[in-house]
Amino acid sequence: MNKTAEAEKKASDEEELDAPENDKPMSFWDHLEELRTRVVRALLAFGVGVGIGWYYKEKILAFIYQPFHDSWLEQHVPDDPSLNFKSPSDVWTAYFNLSMMAGVVIAFPFILYQLWAFIAPGLYAREKKIVIPFILSSTVLFIGGAYVGYLTAFEVTYGYFLSLAGDVGGILKIKPTIMMDEYISSVITMLLAFGIIFEIPILATFLARIGLLTHKKMLRWARYYIFLAFLIAGVVSPPEATSQLVMAIPACLLYGASIGLVYMFQTKEAVEAENEREAAEKEEKEQKEKEERLAKSKSKSKA
Repeated sequence: MNKTAEAEKKASDEEELDAPENDKPMSFWDHLEELRTRVVRALLAFGVGVGIGWYYKEKILAFIYQPFHDSWLEQHVPDDPSLNFKSPSDVWTAYFNLSMMAGVVIAFPFILYQLWAFIAPGLYAREKKIVIPFILSSTVLFIGGAYVGYLTAFEVTYGYFLSLAGDVGGILKIKPTIMMDEYISSVITMLLAFGIIFEIPILATFLARIGLLTHKKMLRWARYYIFLAFLIAGVVSPPEATSQLVMAIPACLLYGASIGLVYMFQTKEAVEAENEREAAEKEEKEQKEKEERLAKSKSKSKA
């Protein structure tokens, strides 16, 4: 066997090994049944997480209440710090929402695994190798992002708003009356927002490894992303500039870090396709400009 034949056989063997495993055609109903199975398992994991969160609900509440308590004391707000409720059912609702947040955090790795298991039959062997690191990294970054928000944004936000309480003009006293359900809802929103923001690098890296993203695409999208980051920060975070910056600036920095990661892990095929697309666009633009110059030249000659 000559060298050319051996090279072709080796390339064929590598392609076969890298091909999707169990590459059998599935009908629409097969896909639907598989999706149903994965969703049910994810919901069961979420339900278990909610149960665990409900069991530890008081400890969780004390944990997320700590920044508010500290801010209250630092701002020397009159009376003791407290959370209030308007009706007995509000307490149950607030605790249930808190348990659901805990359920998301606890079940997050398993939910990601079910997502992977659903798309795994269509992945190549080299793509499957990064799934476990992807799940572990995503979990760490999600929890880490939420914790960063807990350490930074909470103190800044509550410190600012509580500083507005006190005497006004010597004739008016402003006292904060914080409702328990509203406080927990705001905390959940901010924690989830920070957790999702910290998922950007790992998501971008995963998309780069499977050939769906390149650093050039991210550079083109950067200005739109920055606008969207500040817009979402303005909607999700409290209406106060410092809190919005605390959320938007890390989001932009993480996007910049993601560009570097994508540059390192992007596939050669995706880069080549992106270069071909840019070359085609450049050629089309030059041709259009040439036609416009020719049309102007003809109009001048007629005149």
